[in-house]
Amino acid sequence: MNNKIAFIGAGNMAEAMIKGLVVSGLVPKGDITVSDASPGRLLHMKKYYEVGAVTGNLKAARGRDVIILAVKPKDIEGVLSEISGAYTSKQIIISIAAGVSVAKIEKGLGKKARVIRVMPNTPALVQEGAAAAFAGPNAKPGDMEIATKLLSGICRAVVTVPDEKLMDAVTGLSGSGPAYVFVMLEALSDAGVRMGLSREHSFALAAQTLAGAAIMAMQTKEPLSKLKDMVTSPGGTTIAGLQALEEKGLRAALYAAVEAATKRSQELGK
Repeated sequence: MNNKIAFIGAGNMAEAMIKGLVVSGLVPKGDITVSDASPGRLLHMKKYYEVGAVTGNLKAARGRDVIILAVKPKDIEGVLSEISGAYTSKQIIISIAAGVSVAKIEKGLGKKARVIRVMPNTPALVQEGAAAAFAGPNAKPGDMEIATKLLSGICRAVVTVPDEKLMDAVTGLSGSGPAYVFVMLEALSDAGVRMGLSREHSFALAAQTLAGAAIMAMQTKEPLSKLKDMVTSPGGTTIAGLQALEEKGLRAALYAAVEAATKRSQELGK
């Protein structure tokens, strides 16, 4: 890519993106600049990824083709006010701040802006993320392509949504989703230990079972009901386990988790 990139914020997700861009060779190291309030984080980014590191957000943003907002939602207003003097209509803004709307970003900049709002998740840290993106009303043709290409270094799946309101549902599902899976993985691993397996063996079997099932579903593209039936023999062990899951309300709990996280994302955006 022939784009100069500025990362405002050097947290975990920014690091994941920078690592993906550098390792894949998608963007030359010299074309990436990062700013952060923490000198330690800047030193880390410069040492391990050999990218430019500066203390001022305005300095980082000035003259860059793409500005990636990788800060916490509570910090977004201050950051936008700081970089507003450097922003021009030639630049693309990509925001990964949860719950922060395109309108809020434009208001903070004090002008119309080419904004792509993105929601990746933490498996991006190991280049296995999922992300959704929404193009704001002032984005130009090709801006979304640049955003999805930048995400390709850390995400296996990138989807675009037609309505910004759906970004809250994305946050509730895939943004928060890894935590739900970690809870399920922990519970399955504990259950194996309870049934007599060692912790090491139980975790290995549980982790690969979750990962393998997901890969199988994506690669075969068979209906999930059919894949479930392939494991479920009449009167067998799997149907007994599935009955227990239904009785304990696993489906209802997951529905409630996604709904609660979606509503919280909506609250954060107000």
